[in-house]
Formats: sequence, structure tokens, C-alpha cells
Amino acid sequence: MFPASTPPIRRALVLLSSLLVLSAQPAHAAPTGLTEQEITFSSGDLVLRGTVLAPATPGPPRPAVVMVHGSGRVTRDGYRAEAEAFARAGIVTLVYDKRPRASRSDVDFSLLADDALAGVRALRSRPDVDPARTGLWGVSEGGWVAPLAASRSADVAFVVAVGAPGTSPERQQSWNLVNRLTAAGVSGSLVGTVSRTTLGLLVGAGLFPEAGYDPAPVLARVAQPVLGLWGALDRVIPGAESMRVFQEALDRGGNTRYALRAVPGADHTMRLSPDGFQRGDEVSPEYLELVASWVNGRAVEPPTGPLPHQERASAPVEAGSPGVQLAVVALLLAAFLGYASSAAVRRWRGPVRPARWAATTGLLSVLGLVAYLVHLASGGARDLGPVVLGRPIPWLVLHLLALATTAATAATAVTSWRARSALSRAHRVRLALLVTGGAVFVPWAVHWGLLVP
Repeated sequence: MFPASTPPIRRALVLLSSLLVLSAQPAHAAPTGLTEQEITFSSGDLVLRGTVLAPATPGPPRPAVVMVHGSGRVTRDGYRAEAEAFARAGIVTLVYDKRPRASRSDVDFSLLADDALAGVRALRSRPDVDPARTGLWGVSEGGWVAPLAASRSADVAFVVAVGAPGTSPERQQSWNLVNRLTAAGVSGSLVGTVSRTTLGLLVGAGLFPEAGYDPAPVLARVAQPVLGLWGALDRVIPGAESMRVFQEALDRGGNTRYALRAVPGADHTMRLSPDGFQRGDEVSPEYLELVASWVNGRAVEPPTGPLPHQERASAPVEAGSPGVQLAVVALLLAAFLGYASSAAVRRWRGPVRPARWAATTGLLSVLGLVAYLVHLASGGARDLGPVVLGRPIPWLVLHLLALATTAATAATAVTSWRARSALSRAHRVRLALLVTGGAVFVPWAVHWGLLVP
């Protein structure tokens, strides 16, 4: 690469300058027929980075769209295929990196709406863009955010909502979890434990941001034209309910300039899929054509199509009480661990032998349930373990432990009463605490589905 006579310092400088040039290049080469420009724009004190894709052929100012992200840590690359397709259809398209996580600002719908409007301002200032035809496209979570942004600013000319939930986030997530568990072959109490009880506890603890957000009042304030599209195989959001909410809310607000359609063969993000669970790589051509033609001013006929198929209705989620649950778990651990520790010191000697089983199985039940539910919550209920007879094996084990705890507690109560005259006062106190813990354990285990089929 270098002549042998080149000094080492010069070699290092040349290599460094080459690296700087390479790092300054865009992540993608501009596709044939398109131009590509890296931009930055400000949303309050935050600087966001994005890419503008546009037709390379000169012409009059064109319609433009800002693409608003779904949930999670999403970058502009996640929407590259759609952005290129829209640009080829004559639409100047901005994709940008979602705001970085700072506390939970990346799930604050108001802040995300501000970011989307900042993108609209950036596009409207371009000479190749028609400001009067610059709008928003939002997918999934973006289906909550884009209408909110549009309701705040007349600068938004239109809204395209893709896989947009018409329910609150907590209700949508509960519906999604039921579908996911059912598809994995799970039946019985675990479905309700995960999709309602655990989710409700997270909501009550404030660990589910924007949980109760209601999109209907916002949709009623949207005066701009709206195109709403839902995958006919969407398993993430309740499509039929959402489409009805959009229609009713827009009608209530007096907005008649909308088109709502289900896209055959498409999943939540408009990828072609055989069942809505297996995500393919190909974006639905019908969806791309619908968006492109509508943004370019061609009407969608009929404006409102049939509702997408929805196997089950969504259900509200009741917020749990974290303080009560912590207090109950603390009591159970004190009762079971307290007796187990004292009995271990005495090597389990004594006339009330069932007590050691109640203490051991009770302790394993409580710790096992907490660990398994934390595992499921952190992984979105994707790693359940092997499923047998509609129950994951860890859940079957917890069922057996709960049954054993209940039976051993009853036997302990009977045996300790019969042997009360032979017991020391301290032992009677420990047994009373253990039996009390076992009595509290029963309704607690029913609440969490451990004693429910």
C-alpha cells in the first residue's frame, strides 16, 4: 500500500484521514433513480439524525412524508424498504433515528409527536417538497403518535396510520400476549396470569409507560385526511376493533376525508406472512401501492373496506396493587423461611413432620413464581420452556408445588393441634406463623393462577 521509504508518521496520518473520510460517508449508497441526503434537525434541545430519500429526476415540488417509528429501539434502517418504495413513487421521504432512551422519553407519546413535527418542519423547508402535501406515516406505536402530532399542527397535511391500535397500550399488549401464548400451545391459567394479572401489576407499578392512553379523543381532533391500513393477519393489535375506533372517532370529529382498509396476507408491519406470526421479508406490494397512490392524490375505493378478521375481543386490564403484593410475598417468605430456618437448625426433629414439607414447598412456590414471571415479563413471554398438555413445564412444576403446599399446610394445622401439649411455646409460635402463611398462600396462589386449572 505504501512505498518502503514512506515514514511511519506519514503512513499513520494517511490511514487516519482515510478512516475519517469513510466514517463521513452515508450508511447506504443512493439507490438507482433516487437521491439520498443525511440531515439533522432539532426537536427542542435534542438533535435527531435522519435520511431523506427522493426521486433523482428533477420536477415540481413533490408530496413528502415523515416516517414515525414503532415501539422499541428503532433506527431509520428499520424502514428502509418502505422509504425507498415511497421515494420511487414520487414521494420525498424522511426516515430518522428514534430519540435515545433517557429515562423513558422514547415511549413518551407527547415527546415523540414533537419529534415527528420537527421532521415535518425539516421536510417542508426543502425546495423539492410541496409544504401543502407534507404529512406523517406512523406504524404500530407510531399509529398513536402520528395522529397526536397531526392534532397539534396544521403543518401536517395528512396521516397514514399502519397497524395503528385503536385501544390503549395496556389493552393492546394484553391481547397480543393472549395471541402469543395461544399460538405457542399454552392454555389454562397461565394465559390470564401473564396477560392480565402480571401486566396489571406492571401497570399499577408504573412500569408500563402510557398504559392508559386513549387514542379515540385524539382521533376525533384530527382534521386532516387519514389513511388507515391494517394487516388482515395482524396478531399484535386487534385490527377489527381498531378500525372501528378510527371510523367512529373520525366521524365524531366531523372528518369525512378518510379511507380505512385491511390488507390481505399482511402481518402487523405489512410483511407478507402465512399466519401473522411468521414474519417474512417481503413488504406487501398492495400496501405500498395503496399508500403511494393515496399520498399522490388518488382516491382509495371503496373508502372503507371490510373489517380484518379478529379471532377474539380485547379485554381491559385492571391495575394491580404492588404494595399489597410486596406485603403478601414478604409475609409468605417470613412464614416459610422462618420455619425452615429454625427446623433446619433442629434437623427437622419434632412431632409435626408435615410442617417441613409446608415450609419447603411454600418457599419454592413463592420464589419459583416470582422468578418465572420476571423471566416471562423481561422476555415478552417468548421463552416459556417446553409445553406439555397446554402448560409449560416450569408452570406445571409450580402447580404441583402449590398443591403440595396447600396439602402440607392443612396437615400441619391438624397435626400441630393434636400435638400441642407436647410442643414448646416457641415451637407453637413458629407453627402458628407457618400455618398463617399457608392460609394466606391459598388465595394468593389462586390470584396468580397456581391453584387454578
